[in-house]
Amino acid sequence: MPQFRLRAISAQGKMIKSEFEADSKKEAEKRVEKISRKNGLKVKGIDKKETYQYKVQKGNKDPVTGEQEAFSKEEVEKALVKLGYKVIRINKKWFDFKGGVPQSEVVTFISLSADLLEQQLSFDEILELLHEDTTNARMKETIGTIQKDLKDGKEGDEVYGKHEDVFGEFASYMLSVASTSGNMAQVFRSTAKFLERDAEFKSNLRRSLLMPAITVLATIGVILFYVGYIFPATAEAFVEMDITLPPMTAATLEFSYWLQDNWLMLTLAHVIPISAAWYWLTQTPKGQLWRDKNIIKVPVIGDLIHKTSIEIFARVFYTLYSGSGQNIEVIKVASEACRNKYMEKQIKEVAIKMMLKEGAGLIESLKATGVFTDTAISRFKLGAESGALKQNAKQLAEYYETQTTYKMDTIVDMISLGVNIFIMIALIAITIVSAESALVSPNSGAM
Repeated sequence: MPQFRLRAISAQGKMIKSEFEADSKKEAEKRVEKISRKNGLKVKGIDKKETYQYKVQKGNKDPVTGEQEAFSKEEVEKALVKLGYKVIRINKKWFDFKGGVPQSEVVTFISLSADLLEQQLSFDEILELLHEDTTNARMKETIGTIQKDLKDGKEGDEVYGKHEDVFGEFASYMLSVASTSGNMAQVFRSTAKFLERDAEFKSNLRRSLLMPAITVLATIGVILFYVGYIFPATAEAFVEMDITLPPMTAATLEFSYWLQDNWLMLTLAHVIPISAAWYWLTQTPKGQLWRDKNIIKVPVIGDLIHKTSIEIFARVFYTLYSGSGQNIEVIKVASEACRNKYMEKQIKEVAIKMMLKEGAGLIESLKATGVFTDTAISRFKLGAESGALKQNAKQLAEYYETQTTYKMDTIVDMISLGVNIFIMIALIAITIVSAESALVSPNSGAM
């Protein structure tokens, strides 16, 4: 997040400098205006921290170049001179694009932090090591900001909350929890596991649905191009020679003419409804709720998605559950992490409501939501009765992780087989029509 510095004069005539963060220069100006009205400040300027490139030399040594973030060129020059350098040039870096942060980079950061915490290293030392070894510019900047904020004594939610665009909403929350928990390494480890499973699930889902869909669409496109453009060139030659066409060739030619006459309407009839449905299902709250409520009912793939959501719920519950009281906040966070809007709604509006207003127990409340499998309810019930609810939640997560991994592999194989069969049928149809056209005899026309 961009950093700004306010320069102002107080009502008592004193110079004030204060650093803060804001999403944009406009947002920074709004905040400053609000503060100045409240405290009677006379604003002298708002400086944004920029990156400056410099070239300096010390004594008879070769000149060196580098980059430094600062609020002004003068600050950089002053700092370099103080270190004994002769400044050759300092220029603002106009194109300071740092790029994004791949999820693998985030997982590596959290996993290594967990490993080093288990080796009894202080978190400040860990951040120093990771900052030096990280090659991703955006991630390096993020780690540096975290290190600075922690040294400044800021709270965990403030430190990690502003980096949701890098870590994601859930991971940012978990890292802020870790900073105040008694077992920081365990929370980091569980968060890394969640991100790994999340990335694995998305990758497998793309592998099982996206690529086969692209293959099928490409095949359909090839067939339409053949029927609508290539095939008529051959078949019309026979028509011009007044040759009677075989049944399949004649039917295909008629279909080709129909496609040529109606291609625009056909395209719009498919693109508009699909685009509208996609927007409604992915961008609107009602659409997302309807999608997640019904997707778990879809044969085979729905069961897989449902159990994966329960696995995530159980994993987060295990990480945060304290073993005392109802842990309403834990249940709320776990429901938000499970990646299913309908399950989240049922848990918040049914389970949590029953626990708060009716004093119902955890198992009774979770069962009333109607979104947990009998296996999940059984494991939670056993854990509650034996006093090992936290451990049973972990066992449930690991059980569903194993089951969904094997089931996903089976689904991928089944879909790949279906796609191959579809392509084979399409190729056979094209071959038959082409062979029939090739066998048309010039002597079969009218005499």
